[in-house]
Amino acid sequence: MNAQIRRMTVLVVLMFLALLAGVTWIQYAKAAELKARPDNTRSYYQSFDHDRGPIIVASGQVIASSTEVDDDYGYQRQYANGPLYAPVTGYFTVLPSSTGIEWAENQVLEGTADSLFWSRIQDLVTGKEPMGGAVELTIDPVAQQAAWDALGDQKGSVVVLDAKTGEILVLVSKPSYDPNLLAAHSRDDILSAYEQMEQDPDNPLYNRAIAGNLYFPGSTFKLITAAAALESGNYTADSELEAPAELDLPNSDHKLTNFGDSSCSSTGTMTMAQALTVSCNTAFGQLGMDLGQDALNAQAEKFGFGQDLAVPLTVTPSQFPQGMSIANTAMAAIGQYEVKVTPLQMAMVASAIVNDGRLMEPHLVRTERDANLSVIATTSANELGRPISAETASTLHDMMVAVAVNGTAQRAAVDGVTVGAKTGTAQKDADHAPDVWTVGFAESGGRSLAIAVVVEDGGSAGAGGTGGTVAAPIVSTVLKAVLNR
Repeated sequence: MNAQIRRMTVLVVLMFLALLAGVTWIQYAKAAELKARPDNTRSYYQSFDHDRGPIIVASGQVIASSTEVDDDYGYQRQYANGPLYAPVTGYFTVLPSSTGIEWAENQVLEGTADSLFWSRIQDLVTGKEPMGGAVELTIDPVAQQAAWDALGDQKGSVVVLDAKTGEILVLVSKPSYDPNLLAAHSRDDILSAYEQMEQDPDNPLYNRAIAGNLYFPGSTFKLITAAAALESGNYTADSELEAPAELDLPNSDHKLTNFGDSSCSSTGTMTMAQALTVSCNTAFGQLGMDLGQDALNAQAEKFGFGQDLAVPLTVTPSQFPQGMSIANTAMAAIGQYEVKVTPLQMAMVASAIVNDGRLMEPHLVRTERDANLSVIATTSANELGRPISAETASTLHDMMVAVAVNGTAQRAAVDGVTVGAKTGTAQKDADHAPDVWTVGFAESGGRSLAIAVVVEDGGSAGAGGTGGTVAAPIVSTVLKAVLNR
């Protein structure tokens, strides 16, 4: 063999080895990464070849399932009571696209999660058709339905948390949409339905509970202002606050007034507890300026403002503005200016207050299960932090109970149950009625619940709506459903 043939042979062998190494690298070392790529439509379409696992609510009721069909895809995704659960389940479609739990728990539902490895091995050995795993949610279906019905034709959201565990028991967003329309196997039908939903001025695709455009919290933010004051060590519930009929705002022509231009106190002062009970704007505006924006921001961050959170659905961080003037600090202290929140965030505030200052991580998934419904993973209660001391929590607890007993949230009451609450009427602009809120908690039979209700544009009451008249009755109805009252 001459030198040229030897060199050619070596080159061919090296090229063959390089090809072998490249194929091995792609098929094995890079397999998982390539499969997970969002543009890998082949992998996505393979998920329609077998029975995708169900999504189940707390009672064992299946709210999302797959049915075998005679078309190119093999299985059709179906949603029971679709609009009620759409903000939770999301949708799984052939576009390819998915949202909600369908997206966040996709690997379990399609059966490719690492926790289902032995199930896949058993299916391979026995020749059994592959099946996806199941996801059990924390949602209480009775309470979810009660919240949906209580909102009626109004736009808004209801969130209920188990304050001790962080389980999300209710997550309602209205108006909603039917995910069955987006789970069709006709691309034209899907695109047509999605375009109609996207162009709907009521924005049914928004998950108002955890995302959307966020809301001004209005006077419900006074809970955070009060928490900052108590945590500073310079105030107690009995501390006297200035409470004028009008509050002059520094370097501004604007005067801060109270609801209905009323006076909170005939003497011009009142205790912090009294100010919360009647939701006195001028008292809390002055308190916010005295505390300063840094203290308010620090307290808001401790409750979760500005933090990334997944439940496992992605939650839009709530916002507290930076670099404000003193006048705007007063407005922020009463939940106006550029303070924006999710209902979940305000439910978290109430949950820390009723849970001795401990803030638990909210979560929607209780268990992950294999195709035989055997539990393969359970979500444990996880403490996110302690935004307030137990002493501060106790003080705020009692102040909120007073609001529900003698103040603006009396319609949130439930017979035989300790209820605490704070209402809010959040101003927006001249073209819209205020968004109305009630945030609160309930204690009964060893259970501690936190709730947030927001109704857009004053609900059915329009410009005359308030948190106490529109949102508080919804709180009472939903709490009764959770507690089986």
